[in-house]
Amino acid sequence: MSSNKAIKVALVGNPNTGKTSLFNQLTGLNQKVGNYPGITVDKKVGTSQISKNCTASILDLPGTYSINPTTLDENIVLNTLLNIDHKDYPDVIVVVADIENIKRNLLLYSQIKDLQIPTILALNMADQMVKKGITIDLELLKKELNSEVVLISARKNQGIDNLKKVIENYETLNTSALANISDKIDKVYFDELKNAFPNFPLYKTWLTITQDEDFDYLDDDEIKKINTFKKDKEKLKKYQHKETIFRYQQINNILKKTYKIDRSQANDLRSKLDKILTHKIWGYVIFALILMLIFQSIFDWASVPMDYIDAFFANLSVKAKEVLPVGMFTNLIAEGIIPGIGGIVIFIPQIAILFLFVAVLEETGYMSRVVFLMDKIMRRFGMSGKSVVPLISGTACAIPAVMAARNISGWKERLITILVVPFTTCSARLPVYAIIIALIIPQQRILGVFSLQGLTLLALYFLGFGSALLSGYLLHHVLKVKSKSFFVIEMPNYKLPSIKNIFYTVVEKTKTFVFGAGKIILAISIILWFLASNGSENFDNSEEIFRNKVENSNLSSEEFQQQLASYKLEQSYIGVMGKAIEPAIKPLGYDWKIGIALISSFAAREVFVGTLATIYSVGNDDENNTTIKQRMAAEINQETGKPLFNFPVGMSLLVFYAFAMQCVSTLAIVKRETNSWKWPLLQLFGMSTLAYIAAFLTYTVLV
Repeated sequence: MSSNKAIKVALVGNPNTGKTSLFNQLTGLNQKVGNYPGITVDKKVGTSQISKNCTASILDLPGTYSINPTTLDENIVLNTLLNIDHKDYPDVIVVVADIENIKRNLLLYSQIKDLQIPTILALNMADQMVKKGITIDLELLKKELNSEVVLISARKNQGIDNLKKVIENYETLNTSALANISDKIDKVYFDELKNAFPNFPLYKTWLTITQDEDFDYLDDDEIKKINTFKKDKEKLKKYQHKETIFRYQQINNILKKTYKIDRSQANDLRSKLDKILTHKIWGYVIFALILMLIFQSIFDWASVPMDYIDAFFANLSVKAKEVLPVGMFTNLIAEGIIPGIGGIVIFIPQIAILFLFVAVLEETGYMSRVVFLMDKIMRRFGMSGKSVVPLISGTACAIPAVMAARNISGWKERLITILVVPFTTCSARLPVYAIIIALIIPQQRILGVFSLQGLTLLALYFLGFGSALLSGYLLHHVLKVKSKSFFVIEMPNYKLPSIKNIFYTVVEKTKTFVFGAGKIILAISIILWFLASNGSENFDNSEEIFRNKVENSNLSSEEFQQQLASYKLEQSYIGVMGKAIEPAIKPLGYDWKIGIALISSFAAREVFVGTLATIYSVGNDDENNTTIKQRMAAEINQETGKPLFNFPVGMSLLVFYAFAMQCVSTLAIVKRETNSWKWPLLQLFGMSTLAYIAAFLTYTVLV
């Protein structure tokens, strides 16, 4: 290979084969997540230094069982590998296979190999061979597959250097087809196909004909020819069936010679664990205990760093006023930008802990058992067992959760899942829950072990999940759509979690959350600061007007300044807006300041805390380094003279955010996934109405 050559590598494989682990080993932190053009499926690309003279761009394609797509994710694999002009078209493909499930994995490999692109088979989890009683004649397997085969353990970083050498020398790989499908299916038909498209690999042409979609890389003449061969749909289905049978026959013959697995030599812990973790009683008990551990940890482990971050931003705001010259720009930084950013950064520890636990559950293989365990329950509520994946994913973010519903084949089950996913408590709600729970729930322990704050958070997660199930049940009976789907899930082997994979997952997801939310919060903080720092004529003359109002009052200098700041805030643009909506939200126990936070949080739920931080910062003349929590705790209800954030108001807010659909990005994704504004608008108005009624009832009962 020439010096400093850059090559493109595509990673392809079945789900749960360790493809992502290999991607992380090859790229480290030199990776980024974007979207494929025109669609919302994640696209993971990274850079790897293959050798001193070779750099590779690594594309992690979505997991697929076959190159014949049945979902949008799988369709991406086909489109990327068929179109030679595609910007992600690879120089070499690495097919990642699980060494214990090699037969099923080789079906995908044989299809990829027949595209006649340089292809490497990476047999992952090779470190488990002895434990599983597996033996492989590697050299014979290479000969039978007419390809390069590499034994690796992506989790333990074994065989990666060898794989890199093979990738670097991809130009020497044999690109001939593995399966001669024309002789086994219909030689005459495939000869006609080859003559019609002499410049295309035969299997590539066959795949183009068997798909229902049109490929934009074909010219008009090629499309006409393709349509001619597409006419007999029954023949195509019959030939596809024959192809699959032939490939498995070929794979069986190869594995008989090269692969042996002796179960008597294996130490099968998996079945013993499955009996416990998927038990009809103990399975649910264990799952509930794990959830309890997660939410206890979110409060207990995160409290110290959160207090430090809160105090840091309070100090930073004070320092900014001390160091910078007096003026509007300083006020913008000290009262707008710093409190706004602090309102999201403070929750990094809790969000990171949540993602840490989710990553561990996925890495160990336990998450698939949860999906299996919940299948029977989900069917009672009009959803497929596969709906559990989006609902669990929704605890991180509703956007990828809505996209994950693509794997549900039945339209009705998929639609119901999309509509109810936003009820599950996403990480964007966590900042709201965390700050309010800290204000209204005492730091007590039950039985000396369980934190009352952690149990409250757990109850809110159960409330969200229960609401999703109940909504699904109602929609199942309201939506008159005939649909049938089947639940199939693969149970991966139990594995010790990879520290490296977990680290990359936590860093990537936390970074995405913080920067994604941070852009919105920064913009809204600046807007809110401007609206709170400017106003009408009364605002400009507010100090004089206020002096006249209180001239006979015996206020101390400190009391005067505090009440002046509050009066000035009321006369600002944001105060006028808040007062206008106050009658509508007063029955919920909210004042106009909370009303402004509610409105601004329609952009994103987590903006609620940042908004209050900005408003209270602008309306606070106390030069001490008060934190966000302290400012909210000190806020007084002007009518009662008592703390505004008392138990009834706090619970009302918690319930409101448990039900409210306050995420513009989720609405946009639902519109794209359903191809209609009908469903996102139904979500917005339905969930907002439910949130208002539930919050009203909560406040009325508790007050």
